[in-house]
Amino acid sequence: MPQPLETAAYLLSETDPARLPPCAAEAAFIGRSNVGKSSLLNALCRRAVAKVSDLPGRTRAINVFSVAHDRWLVDLPGYGFAAGPEAERASWGRMIEGYLKGRASLRVIFALIDAKVGPTRLDIQMVEWLEASGLPWRPVATKADQVKSSRSQAGRREAAHALGVQAEELAWVSAQSGLGLGGLRAEVSAALSS
Repeated sequence: MPQPLETAAYLLSETDPARLPPCAAEAAFIGRSNVGKSSLLNALCRRAVAKVSDLPGRTRAINVFSVAHDRWLVDLPGYGFAAGPEAERASWGRMIEGYLKGRASLRVIFALIDAKVGPTRLDIQMVEWLEASGLPWRPVATKADQVKSSRSQAGRREAAHALGVQAEELAWVSAQSGLGLGGLRAEVSAALSS
């Protein structure tokens, strides 16, 4: 039975993935700083569960939201530009890799890119790493409302090509306008139900 994301509530934050308790199923969200991970999570859950900041890099831990008993949504720190001490930023990469490679219950990783900017070098490196690591991932373009309608189809094709996927495999969504959220919400819910 699909998990209703509207029941999501903050559960915990952790900087050491080895200290995370086990769960039955989890879906993670990763992307560049300022790609809109927290805004997307809030839109998918139809409520403010994740803190949204105007400053990139404010998510500095693995933030876990419980959807149902032992079913999690996970907001990971952003990569790329972020404010904070260099040593702290360096530790985020190890934390993220430890989480992604160490969770047997991880059903899918939603790899977010900015639809208006397109995939950056860091986005492509992340996707290549996910592929090479054999991890289950799904590309999602956020902020699609910021792409002119005359450029939307071409932008989606170009972004998908840069990521090495077909255009229809790239979810094209907007937390602001609601574009594409219904389908993505159903997909996240189904992943947590497996």
